[in-house]
Amino acid sequence: MGNARNVAFWVVLFLLILALFNLFSGGGNTLQSREISYSEFVTAVDEGRVSNVTLDGERVRFRGKDGKDYVAIKPQDAEVTDLLIDQDIPVKAESQEQSGFQTFILSLLPFLLLIGVWVYFMNRMQGGRGGGAMGFGKSRAKLLTEKHGRVTFDDVAGIDEAKEELEEIVEFLRNPQKFSRLGGKIPKGALLVGPPGTGKTLLARAIAGEAGVPFFTISGSDFVEMFVGVGASRVRDMFEQAKKNAPCIVFIDEIDAVGRHRGAGYGGGNDEREQTLNQLLVEMDGFEANEGVIIIAATNRKDVLDPALLRPGRFDREVTVPNPDIKGREKILNVHARKTPLGPDVDLRIIARGTPGFSGADLANLVNEAALMAARIGRRFVSMEDFEMAKDKIMMGAERRSMVMTQAQKEMTAYHEAGHAIVGLTLPKCDPVYKATIIPRGQALGMVMSLPEMDQLNYFKDELQQKIAMTMAGKAAEILKWGDDSVSNGPAGDIMQASGLARAMVMRWGMSDKVGNIDYQEAAEAFRGNGAGGFSISAHTKELIEEEVKRIIDEGYQRARGILEERQEDWERLALGLLEYETLTGEEIERVIRGEPPHKEDDEDDTPDTGSAPSVTAIPKTKPRKPKGEGGMEPEPTA
Repeated sequence: MGNARNVAFWVVLFLLILALFNLFSGGGNTLQSREISYSEFVTAVDEGRVSNVTLDGERVRFRGKDGKDYVAIKPQDAEVTDLLIDQDIPVKAESQEQSGFQTFILSLLPFLLLIGVWVYFMNRMQGGRGGGAMGFGKSRAKLLTEKHGRVTFDDVAGIDEAKEELEEIVEFLRNPQKFSRLGGKIPKGALLVGPPGTGKTLLARAIAGEAGVPFFTISGSDFVEMFVGVGASRVRDMFEQAKKNAPCIVFIDEIDAVGRHRGAGYGGGNDEREQTLNQLLVEMDGFEANEGVIIIAATNRKDVLDPALLRPGRFDREVTVPNPDIKGREKILNVHARKTPLGPDVDLRIIARGTPGFSGADLANLVNEAALMAARIGRRFVSMEDFEMAKDKIMMGAERRSMVMTQAQKEMTAYHEAGHAIVGLTLPKCDPVYKATIIPRGQALGMVMSLPEMDQLNYFKDELQQKIAMTMAGKAAEILKWGDDSVSNGPAGDIMQASGLARAMVMRWGMSDKVGNIDYQEAAEAFRGNGAGGFSISAHTKELIEEEVKRIIDEGYQRARGILEERQEDWERLALGLLEYETLTGEEIERVIRGEPPHKEDDEDDTPDTGSAPSVTAIPKTKPRKPKGEGGMEPEPTA
């Protein structure tokens, strides 16, 4: 519709300019004629110097015997016609009605042109449906029609339970009698909840592709404007559109932009966001029923949503869209690798095992990075090596081989990372070491990566204590090698990670006998004033918490130091191996510790065996997180 209006405007503008040009070109002879006085004209007639004459009202246009055109203005009482006929000069008269009409159009055209340009720019500035200053209250919901790039449930993988919930809604729209004969009613709303990148919007697009009914999409931020009442007006208009097209689906992305808890922020009861939320609540389950209008909303911040928005009758279903497990990751990789030529050595199951904690968006990025790396070196297909390099780049950051490091910095980094690796290999509850490197990546000068053997759902006290020991092994290694006075700021990231784990153990997970089974972290967050209320923690309890956190970290540090003292030869051997080879995989680390070369003599390919171990995971700070590196040594400050 908008394109048609634009085309019509340019067509009208072109016709106006063309008419204006014709009018001016029609009077071109007049514009190019030489103007003379009436007496000169009479003299020319008497002397026989006039070939023909055209009478145009008071204007007399004539051509002289010299071939030039002249114009004269005759007085009102002058009789020109008889004079010309007596001299046998051809006379032609212009219709005054036509000339008057042309004059009128000529005078009107500039105003029409200005009005057309003004209307065009106002139409461009209106910003939404309905237009201009009178169209602020119109909904910006767009009717989704995907003729190209249509997404269906076949393109959604790894979140089978969420897909089944939404497939039932689509089935309800297609065949409502199947459910209504048993008294079932169509759900009014479904809330998609999950971390970023898990496929909430993709699920909504799949519903649009499968449903076969009108599908309106809008963002939560589209309701919020600087003018009070605009958001509520847009909500009303959106539901009016939906009712006219019922049965239909309305998808609101990032609903937390408008559905936040009332009374938790600034602005009071007249806040524009609260007005909009109130109108949304009324429309979803108010006095007037909205039959056949299903609201699907997506958010990754369910904790900030108003409770009235979440109750049955508004959002009847809450569909959790979590990060996929190993089977889900394999299915997602298969979906994203459809258009990517894979080499014979690529095993997507091994890649899925090596990417715990990855979301669907992360896996799509992994496939894309692998394809880019293969294209960069001119391969015709993507190999397993490309996937491993892409995985390292995503998890550890891009290699910074151009970074200049002194030999002393390299040695400190090597002993630091070797300390992490030795302690991680010694303690049985630590995840197996996957890779160690002293090549700067991202913000770290070196890194030791570890992996879980399977997706981790729970963390245990002894396991976390061992993880803290492995985390503090870098600082213990520096002190053992160079003394207390020569420790660097490299362990800063390790200390932050260990502190986060220890505080979670004490304040959230009840793993300290002295502090007890009380969630102090939530109380501390509430007291800082996030709008949820809360209570203060006493000074004695704060002191006790810090003592317990310090005790857990100190015990981890002493445990790591004891292991390094006990296995000093292995630690020295691994540090020298890292200085020589820069990057070692888990199997190569064990060979170097035994005093063997990292690569087997009979290896046909120097490429590390990527199938022996999946990729990386991080020690969580307060809860399981996306995989990151362990024990990354931070760069030293520069001037």
